[in-house]
Amino acid sequence: MDSLTHIAIGACLGEVFAGKKLGKKALLWGALAQSIPDIDFIATIWTSTSENLLAHRGFTHSFLFAILITPLLAMTAEKWHRPHNISLRKWVLFFGTQIGVHLLIDGMNVYGAGWFEPFSHHRVSYNWIYVADPFFSIWPGISLLVLLLAHRKYRLRIFWARSALVAAAVYLLYCGLNKIKIDAEAREILARQHIPYHTYFTTPTPLNNWLWYVVAAADSGFYIGYRSVFDKTDSIRFRYVPQQRSLLQPVADHADLQYLLRFSKGYYTGERRNDTLRFND
Repeated sequence: MDSLTHIAIGACLGEVFAGKKLGKKALLWGALAQSIPDIDFIATIWTSTSENLLAHRGFTHSFLFAILITPLLAMTAEKWHRPHNISLRKWVLFFGTQIGVHLLIDGMNVYGAGWFEPFSHHRVSYNWIYVADPFFSIWPGISLLVLLLAHRKYRLRIFWARSALVAAAVYLLYCGLNKIKIDAEAREILARQHIPYHTYFTTPTPLNNWLWYVVAAADSGFYIGYRSVFDKTDSIRFRYVPQQRSLLQPVADHADLQYLLRFSKGYYTGERRNDTLRFND
């Protein structure tokens, strides 16, 4: 998800965890913990554009990174807030939960997350929700604003934090149900329209969860269409796009192309425009 959503959800988790004991500092710890996996943005300093596609949401979004960083953050927080009555075990649970939630949400996007790095380069991407969905982010964002402005002893602080987390979880579940519905309909329609394909994927279009992008991969190209969760028709108007792999042969050994091929998972086309060779993911 986008950084602001991670910050809002992390802050709400922080309030639930230790708002009564740490006050508004709990919001800061929550926002920090939820943002830690995105420190991979610094890789843009030394990596090329194509290489950074793999660096982002790579190792810092893995289970191994979570296992390594969680105790370090927990020991830092435990030492920082002495004296206090929050055990190291609770700090470990807090940071582990925060990073786990971050990895889970990012795995729901089409961009995916490298949960198993460095042992496997497979990107987990369930395609449940678009990377920036305002309907997912709105309630955590409002709740964070209330928690920042309200007094630390405001009696409804825990209500705002918990309601934001519940609303986000319910919406994410709703997105999953939409995904199941669209996948089932896409398979039926592909079979009904006698479209030859060997793999396919569906993913939400930008900023919503109601209009979905459908791509079916054939031997030499892709059938591309759209499906709404509100559609009642039993067909999709597909557009065929040739893959044109042969256009990429002259640069087959180029490092940037290898990064792009790995990132696209086979869903790409080649295109030549005048003197420019274009790679479309």
